[in-house]
Amino acid sequence: MNRPLTRAVLALGSNLGERNDTLAAAVADLVDRPEVRLTDVSPVIQTKAVGGPAGQPNFLNMVMGIETSLDPYELLEHCQKVEAKHLRVREVHWGPRTLDVDIVVYGDVVSDDPVLTIPHPRASQRAFVLYPWALMDPGAELGGESVSELAIKASDFADIEMFDGYESQPAGAV
Repeated sequence: MNRPLTRAVLALGSNLGERNDTLAAAVADLVDRPEVRLTDVSPVIQTKAVGGPAGQPNFLNMVMGIETSLDPYELLEHCQKVEAKHLRVREVHWGPRTLDVDIVVYGDVVSDDPVLTIPHPRASQRAFVLYPWALMDPGAELGGESVSELAIKASDFADIEMFDGYESQPAGAV
């Protein structure tokens, strides 16, 4: 059965290991199946960790736009498989991680299912998602509001830095 394509936005983050390489590989892995097509990729930004244990290494964050014939739960499963491929472990809530992939929006779907809440429940408050999304798609809206304006209002906006692509050492290295 051929399903119609749905546009989705995925947020990717990494604060352990070779963060930039992990993000690049994850983008390739996420679109390495016929049901997922890449439409856009944001620049990479660097941010402090938001929430979770203190003292975490900085994150690299980005978003990507896709078109997919996977349903939201199939897409979630695919994202989790890509996280696992990149050695994601879930030991500490909001703890350090090699890769985090979140579904931010999936078409016009609104769901409060505890397994998959769409739009992502905290996306509208997180500049580390909103800012790269606004760079990728300046006209984007979330919940009827401009993603660019939401980014500026987010409490973590001041901590955003553009990432120049160079890492002197892996995040978390001593």
